[in-house]
Amino acid sequence: MDVPRPASPSVEAVAYFIVSEALTNVAKHAQATRAEVTVTRDGDVLRVTVTDDGSGGAAPAEGDDAGAGTGLRGLTQRAAAGDGTLTIDSPPGGPTIIAAELPCES
Repeated sequence: MDVPRPASPSVEAVAYFIVSEALTNVAKHAQATRAEVTVTRDGDVLRVTVTDDGSGGAAPAEGDDAGAGTGLRGLTQRAAAGDGTLTIDSPPGGPTIIAAELPCES
């Protein structure tokens, strides 16, 4: 972590939720041997990245794909609710990188 000053409690809660859900997905689905969490703050943006060396293929559920990827869809929605963004890069064979950028108050 490299966060010289804290974000607001609401931004910290979103960051915590993203890390928690991403690590849960690593444990349940990724068949990973390693995961890494990085948190940095650059000006008014908190960046949260969770990377694993697992099998890849993680994707948010879309349309009628009920059940599959709903946790990832929830992460995207949670980030967007605070005007943030969440990206998922998870090619088949891995690695998976989940990265969020969350705006902080000045």
